[in-house]
Amino acid sequence: MTGNTTHRSHDARGPHVLPASVLLRTAAALIALTAITVAISRVDLGTFNVVVALAIACLKASVVALFFMHLGYESRFQLVVLAASVLFAVLLVSFVVFDTTQYQPALRAQEAQVRAKGR
Repeated sequence: MTGNTTHRSHDARGPHVLPASVLLRTAAALIALTAITVAISRVDLGTFNVVVALAIACLKASVVALFFMHLGYESRFQLVVLAASVLFAVLLVSFVVFDTTQYQPALRAQEAQVRAKGR
């Protein structure tokens, strides 16, 4: 044991304070991404409208998690937990989308029959 009791281990983490400039740039990026989302919503991309909107939303969520929630400065374990959570959420949404595409044609055919009977 050494006589140096004020030495902190590199594993010991204290509070992390970001400079105001980083927070302002992060806020500016989020505002810009919101403006891009609004602009893209006015452009007809067909089925890609949802894909682009979700991609921008994921980017904004990543910026918030990394800078405002300080996950970019935490240990790798927290990043692994975040990545696993995101992977699980993507998997869950993909199962829902896959299930929806399986019965969607049957619903459209039924709606067409109802409209044809109503005429």
